Amino acid sequence: MALQIWLIVLIVTVVDAKAQERVDLKLVLAIDCSYSVDATEFDLQIHGTAAAFTNPAIIGAITSGKYGKIAIAVIQWSNTRNQIVTVPWAIISGQIDAYKLAVAIKSQTRKTAEGATSISTAIDKAANMLLSAPYQADRMVIDIAADGENNAGERVERVRDKTVRLGITINGLSILNEVGYLNYYFQNRVIGGEGAFVQIANSYGDFGKAIRKKLLREILGNGVS
Repeated sequence: MALQIWLIVLIVTVVDAKAQERVDLKLVLAIDCSYSVDATEFDLQIHGTAAAFTNPAIIGAITSGKYGKIAIAVIQWSNTRNQIVTVPWAIISGQIDAYKLAVAIKSQTRKTAEGATSISTAIDKAANMLLSAPYQADRMVIDIAADGENNAGERVERVRDKTVRLGITINGLSILNEVGYLNYYFQNRVIGGEGAFVQIANSYGDFGKAIRKKLLREILGNGVS
């Protein structure tokens, strides 16, 4: 009986310790898999994001924070029924972790069904993940990439406002291959929260450079250009 009680106390202690683990940032990367994204464009998103985590500046930014680590998860999204976690929560605290994450991101295949562009549902999914993640962080951020406007689900402004009230920042990466004014759409309707910003990729070929800049700014926090 005493052994059983000890085991229960140990399990509770381990679970509580994990729940209390502190990180500088909880970040959800949301990858557009809607109808407008073909196989080549999907690969450019995946490979560009993976490559960013092998960049010394990104790794240096991660380790420079108060706790020297961040928590990251990745989802793919399209319509209101398709938001799939493709890389579950992982702690990144140095080069080895970052390279493992890069491999996991690069290795993922397209999991979601092609469909409409429900940015609002993707934000809602990412927000729920941030709030339920077993880590504590001073900052919670959703990094949402898209090449089109919200055309399914709730009004994106309503979901944005609800999410921001929870203390979550929404940043956007607007890919201007189809909608030339998408960065303004993101600025006015999608992003929100402390330090929120829009990063522009002029094409999918520019995605790798854009996501690297965006991640660096997100990881380091406010005031970084």
